[in-house]
Amino acid sequence: MNQREPSISLGVVGAGAMGAGIAQAAAASGIEVHLFDAREQAAKQACDAIGARLDKRVEQGKLAADEAGLTKQRVHPEGDLAGLKDCDVVIEAIVEDLGAKTSLFEQLEDLLRPEAILASNTSSIPIGALAAGRRHRGRFAGMHFFNPVPVMKLVEVIAGPDTGAAVLDQLAGLARRMGKTPVHVRDTPGFLVNFGGRAYPTEALAIVQENVATPAQVDAVMRDCHGFRMGPFELMDLTGMDVNFPVTRFVHECYFYDPRLRSTPLHRYMVETGQLGRKTGRGFFQHGEGAPDTVDEPGFDATAAAAVFVHGESSLLRELASECGAQLLDSDDGRSPILVAPLGEDCTAYVCREGLDHRRAVAVDTLGDTRGRVTIMAAPGADGQLVRSVGALFSGRRNVTLIGDSPGFIGQRMAAMVANLGCEMAQGGVASVEDIDCAMRLGLNYPLGPLEMADALGVKTIYLVLQQLQALTGDDRYRPSQWLRRRAQLGLSAREC
Repeated sequence: MNQREPSISLGVVGAGAMGAGIAQAAAASGIEVHLFDAREQAAKQACDAIGARLDKRVEQGKLAADEAGLTKQRVHPEGDLAGLKDCDVVIEAIVEDLGAKTSLFEQLEDLLRPEAILASNTSSIPIGALAAGRRHRGRFAGMHFFNPVPVMKLVEVIAGPDTGAAVLDQLAGLARRMGKTPVHVRDTPGFLVNFGGRAYPTEALAIVQENVATPAQVDAVMRDCHGFRMGPFELMDLTGMDVNFPVTRFVHECYFYDPRLRSTPLHRYMVETGQLGRKTGRGFFQHGEGAPDTVDEPGFDATAAAAVFVHGESSLLRELASECGAQLLDSDDGRSPILVAPLGEDCTAYVCREGLDHRRAVAVDTLGDTRGRVTIMAAPGADGQLVRSVGALFSGRRNVTLIGDSPGFIGQRMAAMVANLGCEMAQGGVASVEDIDCAMRLGLNYPLGPLEMADALGVKTIYLVLQQLQALTGDDRYRPSQWLRRRAQLGLSAREC
């Protein structure tokens, strides 16, 4: 089986959102699909729903009527599992339960030809565990699609311990024929995307748990300064805490409680109190009709600082302050704000190390894009009026986010954690460097893959940020990946193998 074969017969078991989506995407690519669900009439109802979606696209002018008609004709609802007996490939998309899936595959093995391929769409159960009881383990693999299947381009192809190389190639070919981008993934907890996607929300939760910033502030910084389409809290509200918390807990447990994968009490609290996100009308934000607008910063009631002393060698900070209209002092005059640009440190650590007046020091994050937003923070005991004057200075040309004193601000912490986990996946051989970056872009809409992000911000810089975070917090959550360390020390790209 490959993309050039004239016909493929695909069986799909499970007519829920994922199974119906797989059926629709396959049929749209010219594949004959046999859809079965143990629930009475579920397959027929799923076919009707597919037809309705296609008709809507025709009405919107996004799909030709004859193409929609052919796609509908290629999806065949089956009232019995035996309707799949002649299929070349069968993809299981039923409930995430090992017992239920094992029972289904036992039936399919008795039904299908020995050369037919069996694949599971599981997002969490090890492929090796599902393959353990199979008579023909070489033909069994994982083929993990993402919701909504007709839209999402990524497919993870996962080998079990005995999966044949030809089977993996055939499933990758099937994915490409369906218009998808396949990535080959090692059989590890969470596979690639659900594993690699832990850093973005969990570090955001840690920042809010520590009372450093609000969810709206975190989201604004990650959108404006690091190019993410959605902030982590917007994303969690969209997927639902009842989805993302169990996945986070599962991956954390499976990796023997590696602190780099740890969530927070706040995350669990949101689930326990029913604040699940959009589906309940309330998560980290209010949703629905009449919900208030999200405001990430109230503004600064102060006169903009006229002159500042920039400490250190940051040309970016000098340019930023000058562009916003401040006079740059050649030396500290004992009165004006002192601007500093720490990497991985909080304002407190920086001023103590450099012997500066903590009351007048304001730290500015220069890592990332500062054209639209600037993040600032000050040490405890700082002159509040002076801090506000710096905020007012920058707010004349930028949005400004004032946060509590924190090693690594918001953006440095989160970007470093995303990049570090990507490096750890590369170190562990979860997938190739290219597939790791591709999967995180396509599966999670990251602006860059995690290793690409490390290169864009500087491998040595990311390594330094993590070292400072680990040293100041004493938390191995920030332990740098050995993949990252070696490339930082050698001056190589994070993508260098």
